[in-house]
Amino acid sequence: MSYPINNIVIVGGGSAGWLVASRLAAKYQADANTHIDICLIESDKIKPVGVGEGTWPTMRNTLREIGLSEREFITECDATFKQGSQFNGWVNGTANDTFYHPFDLPQGFATTNLLPHWQAIGQSTPFANAVNAQQHLCEVGLAPKQLSTPDYASVTNYGYHLNAGKFAQLLQKHTLSKFSVKHIKDDVIAISNRDNGDIASLITANHGQITGDLFIDCSGFASILLGKHLKVKFIDQNDILFADCAIALQVPYAELESPISCVTQSTATDAGWIWDIGLFHRRGIGHVYSSNHITESAAEQCLSQYLGGGNLDKFDLKKLPLRSGHRERVWKKNCVAVGLSAGFLEPLEASSLVQVELAIDWLCEQLPTNRTTMDIIAKRFNQAFEYRWAKIIDFLKLHYVLSQRQDSDFWLDNKATSSIPQSLQESLALWQHHFIWHNDSLHKHEIFGAASYQYILAGMGFKTNSPFATSAQEKQKAMALFNNNQADITKYLKHLPKHRDLLAQLRSDHP
Repeated sequence: MSYPINNIVIVGGGSAGWLVASRLAAKYQADANTHIDICLIESDKIKPVGVGEGTWPTMRNTLREIGLSEREFITECDATFKQGSQFNGWVNGTANDTFYHPFDLPQGFATTNLLPHWQAIGQSTPFANAVNAQQHLCEVGLAPKQLSTPDYASVTNYGYHLNAGKFAQLLQKHTLSKFSVKHIKDDVIAISNRDNGDIASLITANHGQITGDLFIDCSGFASILLGKHLKVKFIDQNDILFADCAIALQVPYAELESPISCVTQSTATDAGWIWDIGLFHRRGIGHVYSSNHITESAAEQCLSQYLGGGNLDKFDLKKLPLRSGHRERVWKKNCVAVGLSAGFLEPLEASSLVQVELAIDWLCEQLPTNRTTMDIIAKRFNQAFEYRWAKIIDFLKLHYVLSQRQDSDFWLDNKATSSIPQSLQESLALWQHHFIWHNDSLHKHEIFGAASYQYILAGMGFKTNSPFATSAQEKQKAMALFNNNQADITKYLKHLPKHRDLLAQLRSDHP
């Protein structure tokens, strides 16, 4: 059976649903010769968690593609600039145990691998400090751009911290005002199939039957189309990523002019870690932990200690189950899952929204023109996402495996060989003797590239013992790059504004 793909139905709103709707509309409704109808169905019963969320720099291009003003986005979503992540207590748990995973690549990364040169000169300066400027900027609270820098352009690379609930609302408002997307607020109460097993239509409580050619499941953890209806198996990964619970809350700044962090703070605990995300008016803080290694009350006590002690009753405490894993495949028949309906892995490196963006990019480039080509595209889509899930799991697990902490069963169990994917074991064995660089990436657009691995490996004290000596010319080039970085640091420290000051100016300029 073949038919043209003219009618797309998205189930679920939130950040994922509205990002899908806006990007597809911007791509396929701009051309009068391309007739694509888009309908988004969402339930009023589903409420956002609203604990604060981080994005990758890719979000800048996503927002640009849908024609959204950066100043409007920053103002409406209480958004701030994110220049990377800071990890506290992950290596050994001592007071000065901290390292950065910045968004900027190391100096000269395309042609020169600075990691072996940094290791050879004695590592007196942390790797991230030696190869780019962002740690210096973050430590003194500077923004990644100036007021005169155009929307979405940068001096140093950045993503965002944002209020996820407000982000979904802004995307909805923008999409409905700019594009021809039909919006239905209703509950899906039944699903009908075609003879070949494709979804034919959704039956809603108040709007009756909604037909479609391609259905996109953005229904979150419920996964009502791919999981519940099409019965695609969920592959649990909590045997690798132990954290299965989170306690989250919102904390006001001590003062109106308190500095706003430019990084996601990640502080290790006895049985997990605490995120600390700075939005414009408040911080979003949460304790991600393993219920097999700590009780809920003990986890709350740990969060209380992080906040300086005291009772948590004054906060609106949100308790969230975290089931790390993903669907066996994310595209089956004429249904593709995007966002949490496809899977979720603990939020250590903010990989959720970028997975949404990657799925949308694929759909924008290879939306099936008819049912005949859909199975071919779906097969390749599934292969790409199966690979990405595995690579994310490896990268997140790397943080735990490299830790030298031995103060609790949580950290000891994370180093057990039985909990470490074979692919990561092989990589670590290789990196003991070979410095990681471009050839360690099988694909051009890895979700975590070699630079990210370098920042984590170096930050957590991993050393490579390679017998290969570099030439005098290579050493000279590396030293020039280290010096260039110091010059950049001096220049940026002089000319970039304070993070809060820039945000306040951008917000005041928004009409």
